[in-house]
Amino acid sequence: MAALEMPSKAPEAPSKEDTTDELAALDALEKEASEFNKDAEIDRILKAFRLDAYAVLNLQPGVPDTQIKIQYRKLSLLIHPDKTSNPSAPTAFDRLKKAQTELMDTKHRTHLDECISDARMLLIRERKLTTDSPEVKEPDAEFLAAWRKKTVEVLVDAEARRRKQLKAQLQEEGREQRKADEEVEQRKRRREHEVKWEESREGRIGSWRDFNKGKVGGKTDGPKVEGEGKKKKKMKVLG
Repeated sequence: MAALEMPSKAPEAPSKEDTTDELAALDALEKEASEFNKDAEIDRILKAFRLDAYAVLNLQPGVPDTQIKIQYRKLSLLIHPDKTSNPSAPTAFDRLKKAQTELMDTKHRTHLDECISDARMLLIRERKLTTDSPEVKEPDAEFLAAWRKKTVEVLVDAEARRRKQLKAQLQEEGREQRKADEEVEQRKRRREHEVKWEESREGRIGSWRDFNKGKVGGKTDGPKVEGEGKKKKKMKVLG
């Protein structure tokens, strides 16, 4: 006769305390992963070439405005200084905001797109390729990296020219300002001279009147010339 099998005991349900501990552990792991992602993104933004707004936002050139706004919102929420303890978060957040502002500015974005396009053409010429070359039509990772490097060179050169022009403009404005200040100072001195001259007018007129009165009412004796007033002797003719 076969032995009767005892029914297996059903597994015990986890206690409420065990469930709480597991949830806390999962939350800690998720928080750690989130902080890691935030730190990694902050580090990427700080290392990105700041003159290239596309690089800061981790976008490809030519994307539509809607994509720029979506990307900025996603990254700004991820690295917002209020949501991470990373001390570099404020700096990264400011660069992110600046990049988004530049790409939403038509003039600045056009300039950036032109620099990126110029870098591509320079790279094509240096490698003696054409726009129809396979490397250009379907660029690999190496070509894209070289393109980014050339873009940095073009942007640096453009920024240097911009600063030089700005410096020359400020110097010219400084010369014009100094010239204007000198003219204002000359007019000021001229007015002060005219005021002083007018204030001394009565004194000059009074002195002139006093001089004329003395000349008319008094007798002015001049110095006598030797022999003046004596009768000349008549000379005798000898013969």
